[in-house]
Amino acid sequence: MLRIERLCASYGETQILRDVDLEVGPGEVVCLMGRNGVGKTTLLKSLMGLLPPRGGRVLLDDRDVTRAAPDVRARRGVGYVPQGREIFPRLTVLENLQIGLLANPARPRTVPDEVYEYFPALRTMLGRRGGVLSGGQQQQLAIARALVANPRLLVLDEPTEGIQPSIIALIGRVLAALKQTGQVAVLLVEQYLEFALKLADRVYVMEKGAIALHSRSAELDREAVKPYLAF
Repeated sequence: MLRIERLCASYGETQILRDVDLEVGPGEVVCLMGRNGVGKTTLLKSLMGLLPPRGGRVLLDDRDVTRAAPDVRARRGVGYVPQGREIFPRLTVLENLQIGLLANPARPRTVPDEVYEYFPALRTMLGRRGGVLSGGQQQQLAIARALVANPRLLVLDEPTEGIQPSIIALIGRVLAALKQTGQVAVLLVEQYLEFALKLADRVYVMEKGAIALHSRSAELDREAVKPYLAF
């Protein structure tokens, strides 16, 4: 589904990513972990075309999209939920969701009912502006907006950050339900090891812009991972 090969990326003269290799198979949940500042968000931005890489390749279904624009990647089935959510604050909940429809290849006229089944609270606040929502409500909206496009790969950057426990549990249930369908692969950047291991098939751990560890979740040595997650 997704293959990243020897990806390098920089901000100006400062190199952030160093020959990163990462794969996500169809229907798989893969978690990317590591301390703040090791390059996780930079990797996602390069994956989405928001930051041009200095080297390496990004392939979707074996098609090279390394130089493709972000909207091209979205239309090829990649949904992105960035850190900080980045919903449109002046647009209503419904209008935010309708923007997600633009990347749906089926071009539906209305938001699919299953999105409201995942996040029932959104149906009760469709006329509310995104900027007045709580952090947990905005996170639900950001994930729902990505799902409206019917992605085959969902990319989430720390969706549990700063969110109350009940919403974290809801997000966990939604991701588990998506995994059960077998139709959506997930690349999840996450700080909380227990949350990640409940969902992930495989785990990558980053350190200083490179992959330091890679393991199937069932075989992961938790003690070996902890030094890479400690602040």
